[in-house]
Amino acid sequence: MSRVFVSAPIPQSALDILSQAGLTVESYDGDGLITKSELLQHVANIDALITPLSTQVDQDVIDAAPQLKLIANYGAGFNNIDTAYAKSKGIPVTNTPKVSTTSTAEVTTGLIIALAHRIVEGDQLMRTKGFAGWSPLFFLGHELAGKTLGIIGMGQIGQAVAKRLAAFDMRVIYTQRHPLPAATEASMHASYGTLDEVLAQSDILTIHCPLTPDTHHLLGAAAFKQMKNSAMLINAARGPVIDEAALLTALQQGELAGAALDVYESEPNVDDGFKALSNVILTPHVGNATVEARDAMAAIVANNAVRVASGEQPLYIVNP
Repeated sequence: MSRVFVSAPIPQSALDILSQAGLTVESYDGDGLITKSELLQHVANIDALITPLSTQVDQDVIDAAPQLKLIANYGAGFNNIDTAYAKSKGIPVTNTPKVSTTSTAEVTTGLIIALAHRIVEGDQLMRTKGFAGWSPLFFLGHELAGKTLGIIGMGQIGQAVAKRLAAFDMRVIYTQRHPLPAATEASMHASYGTLDEVLAQSDILTIHCPLTPDTHHLLGAAAFKQMKNSAMLINAARGPVIDEAALLTALQQGELAGAALDVYESEPNVDDGFKALSNVILTPHVGNATVEARDAMAAIVANNAVRVASGEQPLYIVNP
């Protein structure tokens, strides 16, 4: 009988799928995130590991699980797993792509609107000292219409963001390795540019590229100097794409007008310097934190474990 270890709480629907398929399921029920030592204790006799992005699955963990036939990551990202080593051991690693697109695009859009119109800042004001009344020059933000939205990474999430913000009459410019087909660009009123062009032209810059060795610290001090002083930066992708120390300095020195961060370089830790800035919005990695997205992710990881237990190929292998 196939044994599955789930290293963090996930929706009950996933556990139901596993149990109904006759798999033996053990779930971590400790406080907080599972530690490496705890993970090592649980993987010795398992056939499949279901794990979230917050759990590191390195060579030690893989070596401690000689029967392991699947690592199913509960998330679209998979930089927490040593995929190359897993491949060398013949272990497929899967993720949960596509199902996070709508939620992450909506969160990104919300952060953009909130930052431009100072909504969070206004909420904080009203919860503290309040205001004296409506005044023509009081608490001004910026409209999105007519502004340029820059997108780094025009995959499914980037395209979903572009479609939503194009409806706000924003001009969209994007960069990635290769341009999209002309018809796809036209449907989003988007145009392709180099990274330098996107940095220089963007009024709002949002990141939707994966974290790879090439994109680690893609945006640092030099990039921020290329951007407009009035520009705002959004990151709902992966924290280490940004050099956070350089971003904090740029914000403190007025090189950027604001930022909204849903992910962090040393997550879950956040530099206190960001917390002190009123022009920064900080959210706790909630890009795909919806019932709909998390249930869909649960179905993918559970069904992949069932497929492997049945001798079938899992879906969404990231280390083929």
